[in-house]
Amino acid sequence: MKLEEAKQQFINSWGVIGTQWGINRTMAQIHALLMVSAEPLSADDVMEQLQISRGNANMNIRELIDWKLVDKVLKPGERKEFFTAEKDIWKVAMRITNERKRRELDPIIKVLEEIGEVEGDKKDKDVKAFTDTVTQLQKFAKQADKALSSLTKADENWFTGTILKLFK
Repeated sequence: MKLEEAKQQFINSWGVIGTQWGINRTMAQIHALLMVSAEPLSADDVMEQLQISRGNANMNIRELIDWKLVDKVLKPGERKEFFTAEKDIWKVAMRITNERKRRELDPIIKVLEEIGEVEGDKKDKDVKAFTDTVTQLQKFAKQADKALSSLTKADENWFTGTILKLFK
């Protein structure tokens, strides 16, 4: 397979995978393009290579910057902004994990804490069913939060070693 064909297949596949992390396909494709590019690319380069509009490119690049997956790069003598993606896949995975935790798990923990204390007779079957369910969800969410926090603080070697021990 020629390089350009392989790059295009990777970009398309990463776009599909990205939708499963909770981001749109174009955002994931831009991320993939920047990951496999040897040099930083401008928004114009991204637009041309992915055949997308300026607004689409700019909006998704900004979102990738917010996710800490893409950085701006200054090139001496250039007025355009250039962008590069983190190429260390461990760091990419940890940044995605952190962002998903922040966007998905943290809000549900907050909601569960807010609704955990309901008024009513604790002996009432409806109150008991509700509070029992919320308590179980809180426990699970807090355990998931603790596990994700530990994972994102761990380094790659510890993680790989721990996984290998589990499979022995």
